[in-house]
Amino acid sequence: MKLLLISNSTMPGEPYLEYPKQEIQRFLGAKKMSVLFIPYAAVSFSFDLYESKVKERFTEIGHELISIHHFSNPAKALQEAEAVVVGGGNTWQLVRMLNDYNLMGVIRERVLAGMPFLGWSAGANIACPTLRTTNDMPIVDPKGFNCLNLVSFQINPHYLDSHPQGHGGETREQRIEEFIELNQEINVIGLREGTMLKLEDERLELIGKFSARLFRKGAEPKELKSGDDLTFLLK
Repeated sequence: MKLLLISNSTMPGEPYLEYPKQEIQRFLGAKKMSVLFIPYAAVSFSFDLYESKVKERFTEIGHELISIHHFSNPAKALQEAEAVVVGGGNTWQLVRMLNDYNLMGVIRERVLAGMPFLGWSAGANIACPTLRTTNDMPIVDPKGFNCLNLVSFQINPHYLDSHPQGHGGETREQRIEEFIELNQEINVIGLREGTMLKLEDERLELIGKFSARLFRKGAEPKELKSGDDLTFLLK
C-alpha cells in the first residue's frame, strides 16, 4: 500500500494545502497522474468549490484532478483512477456518503492493490478501522462506524495538548484515554497540526515539522518525532 495521511490541510497564515504540497508531490511522483478527489466531507460549501481549491494545488505539482461527484457511476470512476484523494471536513458526513454509494469496499480493494491513497483530516480518519476517534460532531447517521481499515490503529487529527482557560470539559488526551479504556487492543496516534503519516515500501513513517503522540493502553503517552519508523504499529 501507499498511504499519505495528513492531519490538516492548511497552517495558519499559509495558502491552502501549502505545507503538505511538496510531500504530496513526492508521494505521487513526477509522472502525471489522473487523481480522483472525494469531496464528500464538505458540508457548508459546494463540492464544486472544494474541487476547485484542491485542483489548483494539484495542477501546480503536475497532476490532473477531478472530483468523483461529476461521475454517474462513482464506483467505476474509482476503478479507473490512478490515485484517490479524500478531503477533510465532517467525518460523519463523509462516511455516510461513502456508505450510501457503497464505496468503502471499492476504495479498500483498489488501495490494497496498490493505488495511492491520500487524505487529510476526515480523509485520514477513514483510513482507520473506524471513525470513532474523529473530533467531528455526529451531524448525520453514518450507517455504521466501520471505515477502510487500511491501518490497524486509529488517528486523531488536529490533536491538541492545550486545555483552554475556563474550559471545564475533558481534554483531547482524556477523550482518547476513554477510547483506549474501552478498546484496549487499539492504539491511537494524535496527529498534531503540520504532521503526516506516510506508508510506502512497507514502512510507516511520521513526517512534518512537529511531533505526534502515541496512546496505548497500560502505557504513558509517547512522543513521536519526525522521521520515526512506526512500522511496528501495523502489526
